[in-house]
Amino acid sequence: MSLTLGDLAELRALLGDDGVLASDAARLTYEADALVLEKHRPDAVVLPRSTDEVAAIVRWAATRGLAVTARGAGTGLAGGATPAHGGLVVSVNRMNRVLRLDTERMFAWVEPGVVNLWLSQQLASSGLYYAPDPASQQVSTVGGNVATNAGGPHCLKYGVTLNHVLGLVAVLADGSVVTLGDEMPDGPDSDLASVVVGSEGTFGIVTEIAVRLLPRPAAVKTMLFDFDTIESACRAVSAVIAAGIVPAAMEIMDRHTVGLVEAWLHLGLPLDAAGVLLIEVDGAAESLERQAGIIVEKARLHGTRSTRVAKDEPERAAIWRGRKSAFGAYGRSASGFYIMDGVVPRTRLAEALSGVYRMAGERGLEAGNVFHAGDGNLHPHILFDATDPAQQAAALEVSHEILRMCIRMGGTISGEHGVGIEKRPMMSELFAPVDLEVMRSLRCAFDPDQRLNPGKILPGGGGCGEAREALAARARAAGNGEGVPAQLGGRAARADVEGPWI
Repeated sequence: MSLTLGDLAELRALLGDDGVLASDAARLTYEADALVLEKHRPDAVVLPRSTDEVAAIVRWAATRGLAVTARGAGTGLAGGATPAHGGLVVSVNRMNRVLRLDTERMFAWVEPGVVNLWLSQQLASSGLYYAPDPASQQVSTVGGNVATNAGGPHCLKYGVTLNHVLGLVAVLADGSVVTLGDEMPDGPDSDLASVVVGSEGTFGIVTEIAVRLLPRPAAVKTMLFDFDTIESACRAVSAVIAAGIVPAAMEIMDRHTVGLVEAWLHLGLPLDAAGVLLIEVDGAAESLERQAGIIVEKARLHGTRSTRVAKDEPERAAIWRGRKSAFGAYGRSASGFYIMDGVVPRTRLAEALSGVYRMAGERGLEAGNVFHAGDGNLHPHILFDATDPAQQAAALEVSHEILRMCIRMGGTISGEHGVGIEKRPMMSELFAPVDLEVMRSLRCAFDPDQRLNPGKILPGGGGCGEAREALAARARAAGNGEGVPAQLGGRAARADVEGPWI
């Protein structure tokens, strides 16, 4: 629906004149996130500054049946912030304050528009930091990280966003405000807070977040190795972990990626290496020399050609700059590229990479790989000419085939980018119908009309009413002794009486 001048006047009465954007140029800016595969223009963009304003917006939209899509920095790569059904885009970028900091108990309450890296920079004088570090951390927001359960290079040791969220405040679809969890682990409704993390704004709009903070490591050692083959680099990764060492990070860039990064930044990376492996360990200084010695030994055993150990913080930063600039380097090299984040078992990394190169090559496309080797989270890049519809279609086809390969290998379709629009059709290939019904039931418990970020995550078809009826039918069948899937147990039977469980 199109908003009338009266509608816009009502929104401006709630937010002020500068809190509502409705021009064609402004709405164009918000029609997609970093996935430009699909574009959908919102009817208006609103920029609240508080939880109360978000709640007022959602209540206003509910009376008109409008879709509401929350958006942070727009760096998402799966279309999660694209307003697929129009309506309102709620940009939280003005909600960028640290509301409370407790250095003794090591937590902070922050608003969703706080930029990830900025938070750690603000904490530097306290000796604390926020651990999740997606490659986009210089621009991505904590709220966006919560929406997709983002990870980053250091998630191997420290975990993903979920492991660092203690509690949150969220505005539900009817405009009510709930607090889930608190400053303490296992606080009230902390399980529900963990459900909201990674739900991509489909359960509620998160407006305040209690994040766990960590003391900065006493010492850090960063190493760079290069190999003649990607397979050798992957075997070195497995050997290090098999030796009982869990590094803070283990990242691999292939030759294609290294070439693009080096052409841009001139960091002295080896252009002739098939794979470059970055390993970082941190902790007590006394333990790092031993760990580094074992890592170097394993790398040499598997054929590293050279070993570079950062001598100081500037050199460490330079090594990391190469890794974290990889996505930008791809953007400089082609007018279009798709980035996936499929996951495979670590022992099948080399096989998966071979499959990526083969599938892209069969369609005449270039592919590069940069990935979190420690946990098997791949980030294949498929490059194409965005002005050529045939190349774009081929690139999308390759991307989906890569994710199907990940499923066949015992992995999954997303490690940290989310499902959004991009991978929505593939959910039916990863999950059984009964699993999807349970997911839909859970979503409907939070948002019965599916107005919050509609058209995301779950495959099309089957609204909330249909999902409830399907579960009720299974419950009735269970009462007659007919098989309810074991993974539902008695909970499906209770759904008919109690409604969807959460």
